[in-house]
Amino acid sequence: MPKLGAVTPILRIFDVAKAHEFYLGFLGFEVRFEHRFDDDAPLYTGIARDGCELHLSEHHGDGSPGSHVRVAVADIAALHRELTAKKYRYARPGLEETPWGTREVTVDDPFGNRLTFSESTPAG
Repeated sequence: MPKLGAVTPILRIFDVAKAHEFYLGFLGFEVRFEHRFDDDAPLYTGIARDGCELHLSEHHGDGSPGSHVRVAVADIAALHRELTAKKYRYARPGLEETPWGTREVTVDDPFGNRLTFSESTPAG
C-alpha cells in the first residue's frame, strides 16, 4: 500500500526583503536553501522551523497569492506569546478558541497568504 509523505506548500512572494522580515524575523523560520537560475532570475527558497517546511517563490505560476496554510502546533499559547512579544509592526495576532475544538493563531503575510497555526484542544 502506498504511503504519503509530508506536504510542502509553495507560497508566492514578491519581495525577498519583506519575506525575510516576516518569515525569518517574525515567525522564526530559517533558510534551508535558495535558488536562482541567474542573478536576475526570481528566487525560489525553502524555509523551515521545527518540522514545518515551506517553499517561497517569486516565480510566476508558483503558488497563488491568497493561499491559506494550516500548521499543527504543540503549544499554541507559547507560540502566541512569542509572536506578540516581538511587537511586529504589521501583525498582532490573537489566540482564538474555535467551535470545532482548536486553538488558533492566524497571520497574513505581506503577499496576501494566510497561515493558521492550530492546536487541538482536549474534548470535554
